Amino acid sequence: MLGALLVRLGLRRDRSLTRRQLLQWLDGSATGWVVLDRHNRVNHLTPRAERLLGLDVGRLLLGRPIDQLCPDPALMATIRSARRLDRPQRLDWNNGTVEEIEVLALPGGDGWLALQLQNRRTLDAQLKQQERWVGDVAHELKTPLTALLLVGDSLAAQVNDRNARLVERLQRELLRLQELVSDLLELSRLENTLPGMGMRMASVDLPALVEQVWAGLRPLAEQRGIVLEWALQGPLELRADASRLHRALLNLLDNAMRYSPDGEALEVQISGRNGWCRIGVRDHGPGLSEDDLEHMFERFYRGDPSRVKSQRTGSGLGLSIAQQIATTHGGRIQAGNHPEGGALIELILPASGPATLP
Repeated sequence: MLGALLVRLGLRRDRSLTRRQLLQWLDGSATGWVVLDRHNRVNHLTPRAERLLGLDVGRLLLGRPIDQLCPDPALMATIRSARRLDRPQRLDWNNGTVEEIEVLALPGGDGWLALQLQNRRTLDAQLKQQERWVGDVAHELKTPLTALLLVGDSLAAQVNDRNARLVERLQRELLRLQELVSDLLELSRLENTLPGMGMRMASVDLPALVEQVWAGLRPLAEQRGIVLEWALQGPLELRADASRLHRALLNLLDNAMRYSPDGEALEVQISGRNGWCRIGVRDHGPGLSEDDLEHMFERFYRGDPSRVKSQRTGSGLGLSIAQQIATTHGGRIQAGNHPEGGALIELILPASGPATLP
């Protein structure tokens, strides 16, 4: 996080040169930055942030509490949440000016916190342009891909002993490419969706949804003797977009199956506490390496192939998509190794759905 980076690289007096360089970079950024100390006093304010906040008194602002400069309850609540939860918090904020601002509160070490400010109109334009570009590319890819799939089907109907294996490989690779294009398009949509927006929220029965997901995977699981085991500890319902949550759970269970030895069980653990719902998926495979833990949610990352127990391959985007679905619900995904062996990936979501701003 940038907040932690600010602490490590700049905000200690014995590192004045590094601090000066870092703050120069922030001053030159196209987004605004406000650096707060543990008492919420302004330690640094970039020129872009001054303009976005409607302030113009330069260094006289340094050392003053942020709630004196911007006495807005929503902004202070976002800062408190970032400190309490120790993770970034986002706010669509109108501070009384014409511009609507997106605020990202980034907590760091030793109580430091950074506020990133960006003009909402500019960000919306960038998101729309990126979404149009990805949509256009996906559309252009789908047309020739559909034609190639039809050619593959036609060849399969005329297959003989000499070309059967080649035609089978052609169809397999075309289907894999089709899945890749579809996943890229879905990931782009999710990355351009703000938490709580564009979602069909409803009460979701988690055991029923997991059973529905497993029904689609059961034929593959039965071929390898893999069964599903439950560990339920209420609440068993939450508010979510059922379609997207189905996709996230499908990706997590499918990923666990790839690393699960034949004849072993996959475990789904559902529990709730303090307004949060936790869905854990555990396999009994070899567990996660340090590289896995660092990169597993990145696009196209694939772990050590020697640890994969399934012959199936995916697009390499499944966990990235699941992570984005968690983010759009106001939650997160975390991964680790279970104390008794195997990997454990946890999907943590607010039971009442993503917070919405007035």
